Amino acid sequence: MSTQNALLTILVEKINNDTLVLPTLPAIALKVRKSADDPNVNLNDMSDVVRQDPSLSARMIKISNSAYLGRTVKVTSTTQAVTRIGLYQVKNIATALAMEQLFVSKNEVVKKYMMKMWTDTVDLVANAMAAMQTYQAATGKKNLSLDTMTLSALVANIGALPVLTEAERHDSVFANPTFLEVAIKRLSGRIGGSIMREWQFNDVFIQCAEHWRNLEFNEPTIDYIDFVRIGAALSNQADNSDEILSLALEKVIFTDADIYQSPEFAEMRDNAKSIFM
Repeated sequence: MSTQNALLTILVEKINNDTLVLPTLPAIALKVRKSADDPNVNLNDMSDVVRQDPSLSARMIKISNSAYLGRTVKVTSTTQAVTRIGLYQVKNIATALAMEQLFVSKNEVVKKYMMKMWTDTVDLVANAMAAMQTYQAATGKKNLSLDTMTLSALVANIGALPVLTEAERHDSVFANPTFLEVAIKRLSGRIGGSIMREWQFNDVFIQCAEHWRNLEFNEPTIDYIDFVRIGAALSNQADNSDEILSLALEKVIFTDADIYQSPEFAEMRDNAKSIFM
């Protein structure tokens, strides 16, 4: 049995036996999410939680002053940053920044794959965010939350992490990048869904992580997963990009795909990307 087939067999067995080691969300993200879900929490309470992690606090201040939020008056404190960003978005940003810490490895070869995976994730998220903003601006519809969609896009590729972690034990696998891509596409959906359940995320995030690559899973109405797929198509991370855009056209998410090539769209995408850089 080749190394590649052996690795696939190991991964499938561990998935089926529920013995695959899943990544855990860093402690600070858990604290922020728990606080944000507390109906009695206020902005000062959240500021105290964020301040416990200097790196997170600094990033919150940076984001609150970014072009994405479009404010001219600069903030200088964690409390001001949390107030400007808002409780729910703080929750998502903390999760995003914590997730970035998961895409690391001591193995130099694996590290390169992890870094590329995170860069690809940010590209997907930025395009998805800009696509939803474009849709909302054109239609005036606000029934879907940009914050929820952003986090849905962030977790879309989370299932790739255990694949890369397991592959780290088989160095020769990395000599065949095509195999790794196939393994990730084949298995990351099932693994991603398991991670979302383990993290106790709700069905929206489970569906996006588990099914965004599978167009047979398709809600009749416009949903978060549609924008995750558009983000993947626009960032060249989907094998069926034309089919994704055709489906979005049928749902009237847009009426002309050229809108995704416009300077306005590029500006929204770049502003969104600045949140994660």
